[in-house]
Amino acid sequence: MRDVLYLEQREQAEVLLKPQRIEVLRQLAEPRTCTEVAARLEQTPQRVYYHVKQLVAAGLAEQVAQRQVRGITEGIYQAVARSYWLSPRLVGRIGGTRRARDELSLGYLLDLMEEVQADIAALDRTAPELPSIGVSGEIRVPAERRQEFLHDLQTTLQDLFTRYGGAEGDAFKLAVACYPKGDTHD
Repeated sequence: MRDVLYLEQREQAEVLLKPQRIEVLRQLAEPRTCTEVAARLEQTPQRVYYHVKQLVAAGLAEQVAQRQVRGITEGIYQAVARSYWLSPRLVGRIGGTRRARDELSLGYLLDLMEEVQADIAALDRTAPELPSIGVSGEIRVPAERRQEFLHDLQTTLQDLFTRYGGAEGDAFKLAVACYPKGDTHD
């Protein structure tokens, strides 16, 4: 079972985002038959089987074994991942009008965050070492010093890229996002 399955296809999201299927998928965290899941959810095995088949067809669950019960072959199913991440591109960009420069910048940030999310989801979490760092903070910059701050940030990052941008060694991806913090006053 994978730790994360990153969903980029609308069809997969449509199959997943039904409350009954989510409950069936939760029951499939451990290998179970449709009859076992039905008993736990107090539903009919036929109804559960329908949902399981939809989950399997979408690649969200899989048959991991089968067994004979009273002359009938019964499938044993399991979820393919512990968690499922939905790509923001499944919805697309929604919104009104903003100044062109800000819209392009914010659009780029959305694309960047999606790329980071996809990269993290693709990491092999069973690897013995996953060297990484996450840093988040708030910086307050007076309006008259914004350009100076952005220039300093860009210069610092360019220095890092120059010093460590060679062709040898382990490759790391660095993503930096700087955006106005929303109003947090109640």
